[in-house]
Amino acid sequence: MSDPGAVLADLRDECDELDGLVAGLPAERWAAPTPAEGWTVAHQIAHLAWTDRQALRSATDPDGFRRAAREALATAPLTFVDDGARTGARLPPAELLAEWRATREALLRALATRPDGGKLPWFATSMSVTSMATGRLMETWAHGQDIADALGVTRTPTARLRHVAHIGVRARDYSYAARQLTPPAEEFRVELRAPDGALWTYGPPDAAQRVTGDALEFCLLVTQRLHRDDAVSVRSEGTDAERWLGIAQAFAGPPGQGRAPAGGGRTGNGPAGDGAEDGPI
Repeated sequence: MSDPGAVLADLRDECDELDGLVAGLPAERWAAPTPAEGWTVAHQIAHLAWTDRQALRSATDPDGFRRAAREALATAPLTFVDDGARTGARLPPAELLAEWRATREALLRALATRPDGGKLPWFATSMSVTSMATGRLMETWAHGQDIADALGVTRTPTARLRHVAHIGVRARDYSYAARQLTPPAEEFRVELRAPDGALWTYGPPDAAQRVTGDALEFCLLVTQRLHRDDAVSVRSEGTDAERWLGIAQAFAGPPGQGRAPAGGGRTGNGPAGDGAEDGPI
C-alpha cells in the first residue's frame, strides 16, 4: 500500500470500469434509483465528481481547500456532501459524465506530481497521496456497486479490492468512534480470500479475535453495501470481532441507514450495520 504510482494506476482502472458501465446508458437510465435512498445513478456519478473536485483542490490549492472546508463544516455540516450530489445530478447526463471524466483525470495528474511524504488537507484530517488515492478508489468502487445494483449488473471482483479491504481493516477503531463507542484494545486477525484465491492477511496471527471470509463480501460489508446478515462467508471468532462486523465502516462521516437484509442469510449473530452513505473520506 506504500507505492502511490501503483495505487493511482488501480484508481484509474477502477474509474474506467465504472465509466464503461454508465457511458452507454440512455438519458432516462441516469434517473434510475439506486439502493441509496433518494439517489439516482446521476447522483452517484455527481457525488464522485464533486468529491474528486474537492480532492483536486486539496492537491493543487490546499489553502483554498481549507477555507472552503471550514465554511462547509460551519454552515452545512450534515448536508454539504449531499448538496454537491444534488447539484451535479441536475446536469444533463452527457455533461455530468464529461465533468467527472475531466475532474478525475486532472486529479490523477495532480496526485502523480505530489511527493507522497507530504500531507494533503482533508475534512477534519490530512492524507498522504497514497491514502488519498486509496480513499478515492474505495469510494469509486462502493458507489459503483450502488450503480451496478441499480442496473442489475454483476461486476467481476478484481485485485483492486485489496485497497478497499485495507481501508476497512484500518478503519476499525473509527467505526467505534463514529458511534461513541470505545474500540477494543487488542488487534484483530483478518484473513480474506482474494478473487484470485490468494490470502490477504492483517493483524497478528495469534490474535484471539478473528475475522475470515471472502474478500468481496468483506468489502461489501465494510462499505455497508451488504447487511451483516447477508455476509454469509464472513465469519468471526470472538464477541468483539462480531461486534465490529456489525458496525464496520470504511468511510468517514457519521453512520447512516445501511442496507436492509435481503433475507436468507445469517441471523442472530450481532448488531446490524448502521451506515450506507459516506461522508467526506
